[in-house]
Amino acid sequence: METSYSRIKKSIFINLIVYVFYLLVWVIFLTCKKTYSKNKLPNDSCVVVFWHSRLAFMSFAYLRYWTCDFNKKRKGKVVISDHRDGEIITRIIKFFGISTIRGSSSKGGAKVLINALKNIKEGVDIIITPDGPRGPRHSIADGAIAIAQKTNRDIYILNYEASSFWELRSWDKMIIPKPFSTINFTLSKPLSFNELDIDAAKEELQTKMWLESEKNPNGKSILEHKEEFVLNLKQWWSKNAKKH
Repeated sequence: METSYSRIKKSIFINLIVYVFYLLVWVIFLTCKKTYSKNKLPNDSCVVVFWHSRLAFMSFAYLRYWTCDFNKKRKGKVVISDHRDGEIITRIIKFFGISTIRGSSSKGGAKVLINALKNIKEGVDIIITPDGPRGPRHSIADGAIAIAQKTNRDIYILNYEASSFWELRSWDKMIIPKPFSTINFTLSKPLSFNELDIDAAKEELQTKMWLESEKNPNGKSILEHKEEFVLNLKQWWSKNAKKH
């Protein structure tokens, strides 16, 4: 059984990671040149998706598209898993004023879905990484499509690419922009999947997300792995799509 001393040590360790990462991303962000697409979120609430590999700097996209002058009253909540990594992410993005919906797709998934549906009907955007928290990389879980279809809402794809970056050796190959690089943030036009069945909608969304990354002006990370992405796209849908 975990002792109170162990819990305190763990809490201190997690807080240290949170503070260090928060300061690190801000220092990097301030040195970088930034561009943003001109697309805006709709007047109504919506579902927003991005790849798990772009999680590191997406809080800055939130500051732009949710809390800027023309959108100060807009609110969004990020669906985050309830494991330890999810706790770290939750604490980091809280510094940016971002709220979360906590839960696991494998345990208590129905509760998360109900919570998300309640929030989006109340005017809160639901933000999801469809391939998180455990992958496979660039796969699409049911969540984003299910929420959009049940509430007749559009889906928007959020993405960023950097002219120079570190790629971590994690399952998602997360990228972190390097200092003094150029970061291009993009927001897609609205996408509707209401006329498609769940499997067709997931396949279409995956393709749209991949293409959104590829067409980014600084899509170096996509272009460098283009053959791998195409292969992953074909393999995942031929072997796994019907299992989800």
